[in-house]
Amino acid sequence: MNTSIVIADDHPLMLRGLTDFLTSKGFNIIGSAEDGNTAYNLIVKLKPEIAILDIRMPHKTGLEIAEDCKKNNLPTKIILITFDKEEALFDQAKAFNVYGYILKEFAVEEIEICIKHILKNKPYFSEEIASYLNQNSNTKSEKLELLTKTEMKIIKLISNGNLSNDIADELSISVRTVEKHRSNILAKLELENKPNSLSIWANINKHHL
Repeated sequence: MNTSIVIADDHPLMLRGLTDFLTSKGFNIIGSAEDGNTAYNLIVKLKPEIAILDIRMPHKTGLEIAEDCKKNNLPTKIILITFDKEEALFDQAKAFNVYGYILKEFAVEEIEICIKHILKNKPYFSEEIASYLNQNSNTKSEKLELLTKTEMKIIKLISNGNLSNDIADELSISVRTVEKHRSNILAKLELENKPNSLSIWANINKHHL
């Protein structure tokens, strides 16, 4: 296989382990880096077919590199490796056209499978992360079922960027009533009563609403 690959991880053992493993499988590792800036510069300069990036690195994260690659129409397909199971990060990765998302504890077992999927233009995500997100999604659905019709309308309006004044006008109710509904929604979804917490949740989970 002559598939050209750049690997970046700020943990030397992980970087060396992936490099040695993929080299032994016949992949062409044309560059490696321990920070995000170096990794992005290698991608721009070498234009590898695939870049395997730690999601959290100094100077520039794997997500930021993926975003820059998308903005600049770089052809490199991105695989992110991470310990994180946060749905917000996964959603960002999909928004930036990331092709692979692998949990670090399964990186060596899954990386070759992931690359083979990508070479066929098929995205690949760790079964573990998919299972976790499905489970998380079921929990969200159960909580959403607790909301009244009016509360569902309000949270959908919030996910579209509407403020309390806009929602009050849209539903022909008072701002005070909207705020009461917001408080009830926070309680039912078990969210902290902090500024913008509901807006952030609604935006991240927009596809569930």
